[in-house]
Amino acid sequence: MSQKYEVKLETFEGPLDLLLHLVNRYEIDIYDIPVATITEQYMNYIHQMKSLELNIASEYLVMASTLLAIKSQMLLPTQEVDEIEDEFEEDPREELVQKLLEYQKYKQAAVELKQKENQTIYTRPLKHNPKVEPKTEPDSLDLYDMLDAVQQMLERKKWNEPLTSTIERTEIPVEERMDQILQQLTDTKTDLLFEDLFEYPNKSHIVVTFVALLELLKNRLIYCKQAKHFGAIYLRKSTE
Repeated sequence: MSQKYEVKLETFEGPLDLLLHLVNRYEIDIYDIPVATITEQYMNYIHQMKSLELNIASEYLVMASTLLAIKSQMLLPTQEVDEIEDEFEEDPREELVQKLLEYQKYKQAAVELKQKENQTIYTRPLKHNPKVEPKTEPDSLDLYDMLDAVQQMLERKKWNEPLTSTIERTEIPVEERMDQILQQLTDTKTDLLFEDLFEYPNKSHIVVTFVALLELLKNRLIYCKQAKHFGAIYLRKSTE
């Protein structure tokens, strides 16, 4: 690809979103974050986004530096404190925890507001169709769920290092790949398995397909759904 894709979608809010994703995925106590573990996992996502040629926003890198700094502080020997003075040593994770809690509340409020917006209130009964309900689409998965899916797909298909020389293909534009995915969804007339879109062990093909999916999600032309955490991801066309 000649130009990296900027990760700026409506539901992809940045590093705090990624940290909450990790907290939820690994069932971490938000008040007692294992910094070494979450830093390692966070950096894995950063490396994966780079491998997919996503143009990572600067705030992701700032958070990476913050996590590494906290990790370093946590590894320092604990200083002896005079019991008489009974001094309180501040937890270096405290500021990060407060930011996560604040962001979690903000995100939940946004979800509740969106749910209210999707509700239709009738002031009087409708004569012909009294049980009409507002039409809604299923909640779509976020960027980090999709990155997880790519990683799992590569592991299952033994594509940890896609070989560009395996299959000679002319690189196609993202717009053309978007059209291909929409046509494939139309032809199948059913939900499409996420990994079925990645047919070739070719880095260019993987990157263009992933970026095309991000664009389709941003434009609300498709939705992704997952029956359970870590389960298979399926795609469907939007009915809007």
